[in-house]
Amino acid sequence: MNIKFLLSPLAAALLLAGCASVATPEPHALPAVPAAFQTTQATGLNASAQAQWWKSFADPLLDELTERALAHNTSIQQAGANLAQARALLGRAQADRLPQLGASAGAARQGGDAARAAGTFGNSYTAGLNLSYELDLIGRIGRTRDAAELDAQAREALLQSTRLLVQADVAQSYFALRALDAERLLMSETVAAYEETLKLTEKRRAGGDIAELDVERVRTELASTRSQAIALDRRRAELEHALSVLVGELPGGLNVADAQTQATQVWGQVLPLVPAGVPSSVLERRPDVAAAQAGLKAAQIRLGVAQTAWFPSLALTGSAGGSSPQLSELFKQSAGLWGINGLLNLPLFDGGRREAGVHSAAAQMDAAAASYREQLLLAFQDVEDQLSALQLLDAQARVQGQAVASAARASQLSDARYRHGLVSQLELLDARRSELALRRQALQVRAAQYQATVGLIKALGGGWG
Repeated sequence: MNIKFLLSPLAAALLLAGCASVATPEPHALPAVPAAFQTTQATGLNASAQAQWWKSFADPLLDELTERALAHNTSIQQAGANLAQARALLGRAQADRLPQLGASAGAARQGGDAARAAGTFGNSYTAGLNLSYELDLIGRIGRTRDAAELDAQAREALLQSTRLLVQADVAQSYFALRALDAERLLMSETVAAYEETLKLTEKRRAGGDIAELDVERVRTELASTRSQAIALDRRRAELEHALSVLVGELPGGLNVADAQTQATQVWGQVLPLVPAGVPSSVLERRPDVAAAQAGLKAAQIRLGVAQTAWFPSLALTGSAGGSSPQLSELFKQSAGLWGINGLLNLPLFDGGRREAGVHSAAAQMDAAAASYREQLLLAFQDVEDQLSALQLLDAQARVQGQAVASAARASQLSDARYRHGLVSQLELLDARRSELALRRQALQVRAAQYQATVGLIKALGGGWG
């Protein structure tokens, strides 16, 4: 038989395979990227602190909680297991590119007149090695391996993203708890002031200077303030429980010491802010953006793999061993046998299965492109939101400080005038109530600045170096 006739189908298939190409997303599918962010701040975080950005807040307890969360958080453990699974699949895809070698052994016994006539009557023993290898004629195996590698990269990026989210959650929960400590300190000081006013009012009531109604008003304000303080205690317990879960412990297993006496020091720090002129390209290193990008590339490669289903595959197999009716003679030279085979598989008709596979891969690539585009847009929105929040909160804090200063002065003047009987009790209580509300608002603005700072660091992928 003419060897050229035998090889002509393979040559034609290889020629067609060379025309296969991997489709790429349309240029308009991805958003236009601005050169820099619209809103910036002037003070920067030094580069040495970016790898462990939470240390820039100089809080040893926050450092300890973050390290415990990184070691024991269940979300991080799940992401790590997903990464291990992706790497195992990558190892399997790499193994498909290598020859497969196996050993086999068997024993059989045949009887009957037909077996006796055929000369196969009795025992038969076989042993040998089997080798198989699929030639990657059109790059299908290599592309599958490349897609698996990108999947592993995406899982690794998702692990980093999970770590960053946990770090940010720990920091934001911790700062929210410290904000409550500062509010509780303020409430304690207010309760003490109302208690002093109550003693003075009761003394004046005993002297017949004022009516019982004035005493009951002060008692009402005192009880109301104590109730608000208890509500803050409840909220603090909830945040402490949330921190417990973040560090991998049972709710209630973590006891964060009360820092009321250090509240003014905690909120007096200079917050790290993004420096002016940071290019928007820093978002490329955001783990979730990197994961979406790797997912898009993997889907793009898998579309090319689906397209190769139209082309032939060539597998080579070989075997070597022995066969003998006697087990003792199985490995003698006279019992040896070997064989080499080649199998060319050229699909002709499958009822539309391969075409459906290509359409499915193309749809998956379109979905991955849309997901990547959405992730980029959300990333830019996240950064701009936090930058705008920090800028506006800074202005709000300055105005709020002026309001607190004026309210404190008004409360001081009202207290002095009340002690001398120049103003009514209602005026004093109103002044103190106004001062308390404004001080609490000032603390909440400061707490929002901490939350937005951590949110910005998270939005930028853990820093901006």
